[in-house]
Amino acid sequence: MGSESPVVDVAEAASWRERAERAEERARLAEARAERAEARAERAEARAERAEARIDELVEQVAVLSRMLFGRSSEKSAAGAGDPQGSDGSGEQADDGGGTDGDDGRPKRGQRPGSKGHGRRDYSHLDTREEIHDVPPGQRVCADCGRAFEALGSEGSEQIDWQVQLIRIVHRRMRYRRACACPGPRTVTAPPAPNPIPKGRFTAPFCARLLYLKFVLGLPVARIARMLAAEGLAASEGTLAGVLKALAGLLEPVETAIRARNSAAVHAHADETTWRVYEQVEDKTGHKWWLWVFVAADTVVFRMDATRSNSVLDTQFAITAADREAGKLPDGRRLVISSDFFVVYQSLARLDGVDALWCWAHIRRYFIRAGDAPTYLGPWRDAWVARIADLYVAHKAMAAAVPGSPGHLTATVAFEDALAVMDTVRRQQMVGPALHPAAAKVLATLDREWDGLARHRDFPDLDLDNNRSERALRTPVVGRKNYYGSHAEWSAHLAARVWTITATAERHGLEPLTYLTEYLNACADAGGRPPDGKALNRFLPWLPGPTGSRDHDPPTINPSG
Repeated sequence: MGSESPVVDVAEAASWRERAERAEERARLAEARAERAEARAERAEARAERAEARIDELVEQVAVLSRMLFGRSSEKSAAGAGDPQGSDGSGEQADDGGGTDGDDGRPKRGQRPGSKGHGRRDYSHLDTREEIHDVPPGQRVCADCGRAFEALGSEGSEQIDWQVQLIRIVHRRMRYRRACACPGPRTVTAPPAPNPIPKGRFTAPFCARLLYLKFVLGLPVARIARMLAAEGLAASEGTLAGVLKALAGLLEPVETAIRARNSAAVHAHADETTWRVYEQVEDKTGHKWWLWVFVAADTVVFRMDATRSNSVLDTQFAITAADREAGKLPDGRRLVISSDFFVVYQSLARLDGVDALWCWAHIRRYFIRAGDAPTYLGPWRDAWVARIADLYVAHKAMAAAVPGSPGHLTATVAFEDALAVMDTVRRQQMVGPALHPAAAKVLATLDREWDGLARHRDFPDLDLDNNRSERALRTPVVGRKNYYGSHAEWSAHLAARVWTITATAERHGLEPLTYLTEYLNACADAGGRPPDGKALNRFLPWLPGPTGSRDHDPPTINPSG
């Protein structure tokens, strides 16, 4: 018994040692599992934080997009709802001359009680047809004695009738034959009727109205064809498209003259928007093109281009590659450009001779969108919108006052103070703690573009924003909503050409339909060729002289922006 005990003790010790090792291994495995579980928990927590941040970001985007899609324009909103600035950008709600004030303090639409109205409009310039409405003969005599009533005059009233009349004009050219034996042509024939499109079926007024309906009113060709069919003219869409294509060359000289004058302007507003061209063009992927607009003092130019690059600005303002290399405009030229912050305008602004005025309305919209979500940024947004409104108020007062007058001096000081306040606040907030990403992004943009925004102090007579060019794009945007774009490249360029001509005419208070009619009549008189020289100068609105119908000057309109 005594000799077996050590053996048993050794075996038992080995068993316990093996058990201890297995326990340690299980502990190490459990610890490893715990570490992996903790790592998974940390990753899950990080994913949850990222998901929550993404949700907040998407909520903000939905709020911004909802405002853009369904909300009122930030430049027309009532004061007090995160928009202290009025619809005129001055910080005061514009008075539309309407009726008594509503619950929100704004004037209602319509005539104010007790104010003198403008009365009925005078339409005596319209073609007039007089109709006599007489009393039936049986009611013009006395029922008792039969004696006729005496004439007492008449009562007058007016109605306006709207008639669309399509007329088929049959031209018969008379021919004559010589009755003698003298030398010379044996027959003579009357010259053909004037026609803007040689051998075409449609007159100059018809072609002008087609251009007007398509590009100024924004109606699709299919709808125009349906309008004509309702009046008895069956004209296919292809026929009307062929007429439009034939008219493109006739309008080119006017467009060229407008472009040349616009290109030489000292100041221009610039903007661009997308346009679809559904023809497959070589070296162009996709159908997304760009419609550019340049608004000068007396001209408006639209350009259709496949790109959104510097080449469009270089072409518009006659800037060569050598000028870009030298970093300055040629011949000591100066150019003031009002635009948003898009990179091509920033590239243009880096050239010597170019003064860029960035758009305050754009930066204001950024603040408003940043305040849409989260809601706690509302007071911060309202404070910035109020500061910008103060700037607009001072700028408006400067424009209304006589330079050098006490009022102008006061407005100038207020303008500088408004700029100084915003400059100080933006610097303080940029280094402030716990800045929301949306607010930080807007302040970063403001800081980056501050020089171009503050440069307005050097040009107090120019607009603080780029709304002028945005308003010029309204007509093309309406057309884009109605017919989505252009099926062919030539149609896209024709659209830009017509908008260039009609917008320039409107800028001079000329009715586009009358202007187009008169110009195409001149083309018809020239045998289907565009006028040139002095004949063309008649249709350049910035030159002195009549521009309009040969029977009467065209009705004037309020120039847009």
